[in-house]
Order: sequence, then C-alpha cells, then structure tokens
Amino acid sequence: MDDNVKKINDDMRNKEYNEYVKEVTPTHNTLMNCIHAFIAGGIICVIGQIFTDVYMNFGVDKETAGLYTTLSLIAVSVILTGLNVYPSIVKWAGAGALVPITGFANSVAAPAIEFKKEGWIFGVGCKIFTIAGPVILYGILSSFVLGLIYFTFGLI
Repeated sequence: MDDNVKKINDDMRNKEYNEYVKEVTPTHNTLMNCIHAFIAGGIICVIGQIFTDVYMNFGVDKETAGLYTTLSLIAVSVILTGLNVYPSIVKWAGAGALVPITGFANSVAAPAIEFKKEGWIFGVGCKIFTIAGPVILYGILSSFVLGLIYFTFGLI
C-alpha cells in the first residue's frame, strides 16, 4: 500500500515539475532569430563601412582605414558594454552581434567590468579572458597545428 502511495506522489511531482519546466522554458522562433541576426550583422557592417569611408576621406589609405575601422568598432563595443547597452543589443540580435569583432570585444570587456569589484589583480586580471580565453587558445592552437601540417608536407 505504501509503495502505491509513494508512486502516486512521485507521478504527481513529476507531472507538476514537467508543467513548471514548460512554463519557464523560453520558446524561440528560429526564423525571427535569423532575421534579427542578419539585420544586426548588416548594421554593424554598414557602421564599419561608414568608419572606413570617413577615414579614407581624411586621406588615409584603404589598408590603414581598415585598421582604424577595426579599432573604432572595438572601442564602440567596449563603450556600449560599459554602459550596459551591448547586452541588450545581443539579446535582440543574437549571433548577429556576437560573431563580429564587436562581440569578441564585448566578451573580453564584460567579465572585466563584472569582476572589477574584486580588484585589479584577482578580479580584472584573472577574469578578463574567461569567455574569450578559450577562443584565443584554440585559435592559436589550431593555427599552430595547421602550420605544422603545411610545413611537414611542404605545402608552403
């Protein structure tokens, strides 16, 4: 008898839990997420092109203007992260704001800002690359391995 009561209680808890999970689990519209990402990525590219055109109008050559544009996009991203605006953009745009260089700058600046209260050494110094660190590590490691392969097989 006790086993039956326990089983009924367990089934009721499972049912309540499953209903709770359905209630709190966010639903995603993949098509809308793709459209938002496309729009945001396009806007970031347009802003980058505007920076490039402005720099070139000041007489800077195209290659240097590209470098200045990269630095400008990083600076704008870090400033927007510091003002707590970039997370809202990312929430709406998703990968459209996370994938470009602006997203990488955000992933470095956000932990630094978050952990600043713990001090410059143990806060900022230790936590600044918590998100971007693996990307940097595996990027460098994969380029090293590919470089070895190319060198070994004489492809260079």
